[in-house]
Amino acid sequence: MKSGAEPRTSPVLRGSGLFDSVDYRLIETPEERDSVYLMRYRAYLHGGLISPSESRRIIDVYDDAPNAWIFGIYLDGELCSSLRLHVLTSEWRMSYSTELFGDVLDSRLDRGEVFIDPARFAADPEKAKRFPELPYVALRLAYLACDHFNADTGLAMVRTDHQAFYRRVFLHQTITEPRAFPGWHSRKVALMASDFRTLRERVLARFPIMRSSAFERRMLFDRGSPRRALSRPVLVSAPLSPDAAASLV
Repeated sequence: MKSGAEPRTSPVLRGSGLFDSVDYRLIETPEERDSVYLMRYRAYLHGGLISPSESRRIIDVYDDAPNAWIFGIYLDGELCSSLRLHVLTSEWRMSYSTELFGDVLDSRLDRGEVFIDPARFAADPEKAKRFPELPYVALRLAYLACDHFNADTGLAMVRTDHQAFYRRVFLHQTITEPRAFPGWHSRKVALMASDFRTLRERVLARFPIMRSSAFERRMLFDRGSPRRALSRPVLVSAPLSPDAAASLV
């Protein structure tokens, strides 16, 4: 879920060069989590999604779900954005998507399908102004997770005014009517989805920054890894061509 307007980019997407200063960090310590919760609050308040609160934090029951990974996106060591990823299977169904759209998803999970469900996207309001590519850099994590967990489908629970971004970048299609999201001011979200295996090569051809190595994916998602430190994205393809970058505008 996005907190700001759909990104507009220059003729050449800086996201490909931006990787030189980007780190993805799995958020685990109480201090790291508190920084993410504070940033969520600032992002959602700035976007008009919530009212001011004394806690100045956005936390929910799914932050501690066993099928959730919370990532911070750091630029030059500063937290700029965050994303929570859920791996949904027949055994692990904890997420807002299954809470709101279980009537659509449960039967597919019963059949053994695997979904990657990104949630709680947030970007620091000031840094989002400086780096309009943050949604691409952050949501790249969801695409890597689809590869790593051999997902059938990538999901996105999206505000109605942000659906065009997901259609253009990830080739998502809207599969539900909009529904109210808990705690948001009269804002509704629709569920979008794309067949990862069928559409993967088309997305990678248009957006090479979505490519990754098996090593990078293991470093990000294998909880048993001794890493527990910063994981710098490993580019395994050429940067976006001007034609491909122009298609983002």
